[in-house]
Amino acid sequence: MSIEFDFPLASEITRNVDAALLEDIGAGDITAELVPARRIAQATVVSREPGVLCGTAWFDQAILKLDPNATVVWCAADGDRIAANHVLCQISANARALLSAERTALNFLQLLSAVASKARIYADAIEGTKAQVVDTRKTLPGLRIAQKYAVRAGGGGNHRLALWDAILIKENHIHAAGSIVGALTEARLAAERAGSRCKFIQIEVESIRELETALDAGATMILLDNFSLGMMREAARINAGRAVLEASGNVTLETIRSIAETGVDRISVGALTKDVKALDLSMRFID
Repeated sequence: MSIEFDFPLASEITRNVDAALLEDIGAGDITAELVPARRIAQATVVSREPGVLCGTAWFDQAILKLDPNATVVWCAADGDRIAANHVLCQISANARALLSAERTALNFLQLLSAVASKARIYADAIEGTKAQVVDTRKTLPGLRIAQKYAVRAGGGGNHRLALWDAILIKENHIHAAGSIVGALTEARLAAERAGSRCKFIQIEVESIRELETALDAGATMILLDNFSLGMMREAARINAGRAVLEASGNVTLETIRSIAETGVDRISVGALTKDVKALDLSMRFID
């Protein structure tokens, strides 16, 4: 399936893979020298559990960096649901290169598939409501873009990618600016200076009174921080569609459906990217 993602991935994949291979191989894979230099190996990758596939481009590049003549033929694409014991791809490559790339390639595939799988579970939990589950900046250092791509592959949405592409006014920003109105005024000026790279201005509120103040000041995107379900319903009523409302704080798989049913537009979940268990995948060499 096609994954919509508004960030150039090619250079990011190269950066991720180069760093990972250097970290793992360093001055050279000593164990791989046990294998004849020109031997060609055939292998498959098999899923040990169900989930959502993601990270195929990272996997491919890890292998192709070490053997440019290798071939990887996929039986599924990023975003596809996969079953246990599903053959995901078939590989033909230089045996030494494949052995050296195996762990790095699988690490990317297992991690990103885990993120996509978790995003799919949360997205499915609120299916039929108007709300969308979105990620946060709580990502693994150096792998933010990869993880945010995986959230998209799993059916979730992205919050801002980083500090440079949007404005989120939090409690300390409001305190430093003196007021919600003052913070929004300064934010609009900062957005003008940033030009097209600033995608939105969002402000965090902690009470219904702060919500009303933000709406009166013209806020178009508001983060409801740790609101109760009753407060969220009241916020949606007061808002009446004027601003995009996002719920945040203590969201779990058990609570997300109830949150979505209050009428909010977005629900941010840090667990999509920070609390992930690698999907169980394995590579098998075959005759």
